[in-house]
Parts: sequence; structure tokens; C-alpha cells
Amino acid sequence: MEPTTPSQVFDSASFLKNLTTLPGIYKMFNGQDELIYVGKAKNLKNRVSSYYKNNQASPKQQVMMAKVCRIEVTVTHTESEALLLECQQIKRHKPRYNICLRDDKSFPYIYLSDHAFPLITLHRGAKKKAGHYFGPYPSSTAAKESLKLLQKLFPVRQCEDSVYNNRTRPCLQHQIGRCTAPCVGLISAADYATDVAHTKLFLDGQGGLLIEQLIRNMEQASAALEFEQAAAHRDQIARLRTVLEKSHIQGEKGNLDILACVTQANSACVQVFFIRNGQQLGNKAYFPSLGDEHEASAVLQAFIAQYYLNKPIPAELIVSHALPETELLTEMLGHQAQHAVTISPRVRGERAKWLQMAITNAELSLAAKLADKQSLHGRFLSLQQQLRCPTLPQRLECFDISHTQGEQTVASCVVFDQNGPVKSAYRRFNIEGITGGDDYAAIGQAVSRRFKRLQQGEHPAPDILFIDGGKGQVKAAQKALEELAINNVMIVGVAKGPDRKPGMEQLILVGQEHPLDITAGASGLLLIQHIRDEAHRFAITGHRQRRGKAKKQSSLEGIAGLGPKRRQQLLKQFGGLQGIAQAGVDALCSIDGISQPLAQRIYEHFHHQDGN
Repeated sequence: MEPTTPSQVFDSASFLKNLTTLPGIYKMFNGQDELIYVGKAKNLKNRVSSYYKNNQASPKQQVMMAKVCRIEVTVTHTESEALLLECQQIKRHKPRYNICLRDDKSFPYIYLSDHAFPLITLHRGAKKKAGHYFGPYPSSTAAKESLKLLQKLFPVRQCEDSVYNNRTRPCLQHQIGRCTAPCVGLISAADYATDVAHTKLFLDGQGGLLIEQLIRNMEQASAALEFEQAAAHRDQIARLRTVLEKSHIQGEKGNLDILACVTQANSACVQVFFIRNGQQLGNKAYFPSLGDEHEASAVLQAFIAQYYLNKPIPAELIVSHALPETELLTEMLGHQAQHAVTISPRVRGERAKWLQMAITNAELSLAAKLADKQSLHGRFLSLQQQLRCPTLPQRLECFDISHTQGEQTVASCVVFDQNGPVKSAYRRFNIEGITGGDDYAAIGQAVSRRFKRLQQGEHPAPDILFIDGGKGQVKAAQKALEELAINNVMIVGVAKGPDRKPGMEQLILVGQEHPLDITAGASGLLLIQHIRDEAHRFAITGHRQRRGKAKKQSSLEGIAGLGPKRRQQLLKQFGGLQGIAQAGVDALCSIDGISQPLAQRIYEHFHHQDGN
């Protein structure tokens, strides 16, 4: 769309004249019809009108309103509904002038399966499997740390059912004392159930009750002269006390989150501490995207509204600042959670200590983030200088190719901006229809497919397009862009130097016979190495996934009568091709849908492939 012209100026007077006084949300669009701001209001007419009154609109709001060419409104029943809808729209569209939370991952849980000998493992996503879920944890790292502790305290198995069902001897975990090997019958069902019950008590925050049970077990073993068993209980109690001392919050028994926000230099950090059943499960730092400078209280309110949109909400939130609309926010959160939610900005005693710890962590995290941002900005400045760019580059893309002797070729495209890697914009391309091993054709196809999508408006154009390779790859990329009539993107080939050592890379530019001379050790070269290595990693990962999938499919696809659903079921039940190859005809027949003749064909496929 063309830039805004005088004829496109928004007629605010006519719009406001007919605007409703009901609650709802309003969405503001610029001259390119891009959504730049979403807001909510108890009275839409009064709220939107305030933007056009010079004595009420702030200077920043006036700058934003100068770009507005269209406003849409959506009416809701209550202001609480408007707040919820506002959060949904902000998370979906990420408007330029709103405070936006970028992280949208689901929380990880610890999952204890519903099985005769249950497994315990990390789980993320929908809770569809029968069993018990404990958490949520702030990150997979925190959940994995808890799993490691549990292995040392109560050796419940962590292997998948497909592995468990096909074991014939104990695994390494049993040898190092972290599993009691129920797969081969080295522990009774009753003893294993005791370990599972202890695990549940620990994860439910019943550490005190658990210690009391273990003390009774120790005393009973000692009275029965089973001193080795008593010593084992004693050691278990000591380890458990050490763990609980580190994670237990004095005076807390329920679920709550502690949230602290700090702002500086148009950036913000929100630190979240998770407390469940009186135990501190970990913490995580978030960096909301700010369109402008905002007060910490406003950032924290916007963060909370978006953060808990699709996540479990504890009964209480302890916050570092009093929020502008605490009552409205608690109403929305309570409706979401189906239970009362309290927001506490002022706390004392042990809670005040934890809140101060969260604030300190937020300050340190933001300082580190700003230092990295300044360092990255310096690398972009160096890159501009080394490549003699007329303006500072804003967006970089890099392509790489990975294959094995020309098979299963995958191209990767990674994206960097002035904040670092933009992983949501990464893309992979499965390359088809070329001669195996022709990297030039692969680069050409990948670049063509990527920039066709650019022309369709799926993503912005990069300022610099890096290609991992030499002159041939650069020419292939240049040809692909010329065919699409795209001539405003700088193409730079990143070729390995004579000794193939990091730091000795040669930069190949279109139309230049010799590589570009660059300053040794320049920080811009470090940025090039970073994006090239990231493209290489992303390409190899994609190639390995494609190659592994092809191997699984090719080995089973040749069996008559074995369709994709049954192939998938076999792989799942036996844990992979190796498990299928080791299975007998009777074991194969036990799978639903696998008849005796089909089981015989599968068995012969793996045992008589040489014709003997």
C-alpha cells in the first residue's frame, strides 16, 4: 500500500460523533493498514476522544495519533471482557506501541504415568495422558533438575514405556543406582509403589510428612536388626533434608508467584519466581517488548495480563509495584482461573525477602541484557563499516545447505536483527528436483522460495543476505533474486579461508573479482561468524531429522500390507526399528491390526533380507 496521503487523513470528528459509550476495545491502524495499537475502555467514546484532546494526550500519544488513519472498535459486555480481548489481540498481533510479551511457550510439568510401574518424566503441552502432573515449572531446566534430584532420592524409572517393555537386562541407570530395574523384575511391585508414593509426597510439597514416614521406616528396620536398611533410610532422610532446605519457603504452604519488574533505557525485565505447595520451583526472566518508555507498574500490569492468558494462575501474586488497575486485573484473572486471585504489592517478613531477591535478579538480568545489546549494536556498526553500507543494517539473513552425498538435502535460513537471533523467523526448505550434491542449484531454489514469500508480504526484506559459500553460491543467489526482480538486497558470500580456520573467512561480494579486505578481529566479523554458524547448525539439524525419517520409512515401506498407521504404531510400540527387528512373530502379532501373515512378512523382512 502507498504511504499515507492527505486524502487518507482520519476524520476523527465524524468517527467520534457516532462512537458508542459501551465498554470494548479499539484498534488503531496506520497508513499502511498496519495495526499499531490496541486499547481497552470502560467507555469507548470517552477513551478514544481523550486522544484527540491536546490537554489530555501525552506527547508520545500525539506522535502515535499522527500516524493513525483508521480505528476499529469491538464492543464487549464488561470492562473485564475488554481487558481479556485486548490481551488476546496484543499477543496475536504484537502492535508497535503496545507492551508485548514475546515468550509464548507452555510451561513444563513433571508427569507420573498411570502404569503398574509408573515412569516419571518431563512433559510439555496438553495433559491428555492418564496420570499425575506436578508443576508448572518455570523452565525445562528447572524441571530436569528436579528429576535428577528425584532419581537420587527415589529411583523411579524415567525410561519410556516402549523401552521398558523391551528390556532384557538392567540399563546403565540401574548400575549407577538411579533405577531399581522394574523392567527385569529386580524390585517388587509393593516396594516400587512405596517409592512412587514417596515421590508424590515430595512433589506435592509434603516434605515434612515424608520425612516422618522415613524416620518410622528407619526405626522399624533398626528394631528388626536390619541395620543396612536402616542406614539407607538415614542417608535418604539426610539427602531429603538438604533438598528441602534449599527449596522450602518458610511459612508458605500454597501456590503463589512473585513478580518483580525493573525498567531502564526503554527496556524492561520481569523476573518471576514460582512457588508451589510451599516450595520454590525456580525462576525465569522475561523481557517484554516496549514501543516506548513505560513506568514499571504499567509494564508489570501488561505483562501479568498477557502472561497468564493461557497459563495456570496461582491463588496469589506478589508484585514489586502497585498496579494501575489492580481490581480489574484480579477480576479478569479470577474469571480465567475459576478461583479467587489476590495481587499483593506490599508484603512483610519472609515474603519481603523473596520479593527483594526477585527485584535484585531482575536488575542483574536487565543489566546483562543491556550490555549484550550494546555489544551487539557495536557489531552491527562494525559490520556497516566493513561492508561499507550507506546505512546501519537492521535485518540479516543467512542461508546454508546440508546433505549426505547429495541425499536428503535441506536448506536453512536464519534471521538476525539488532536484538540477536529472531528464531520465530527461521525457516527450513526441503530441496527437491535437483541433481544430488548440486549446492548451487540448492541455494538458488531456497533463495527463490524464500523471496517469493517476501513478495507475498510474509516477512520483511533483509538488508544483507549472507550465503555460506563462495562465488558459485553467490551467483546462484544473485540469479534467483534477479528472476524475481529484487535488486535492493546486498548479497555477501562467506567462504572459508585458505586454512579453513575461524577468523580467516573471506567475504565474496557480487561483481568483485577478489574477496573483500576486512580488518582482522573486527567485531563485525564475529557477527558474520555467529550468523553463519547458526545457519550451519540449523541446516544440519534439519538434515538429520529428514534423514532419520527417511530411514525409518524406507525400511518399512517395502513390506506389503503395512500402511503408514501401522508403521507408526510399530515404531511407537517397539521404540524404533531396532526393537521391531528384534521382535518375534508372536510379539508382532500382539499389536492391534497386525495379522499372523503380516507379522511373518515383517519378521522375514528383517531376518532374510540377504536371501539366505
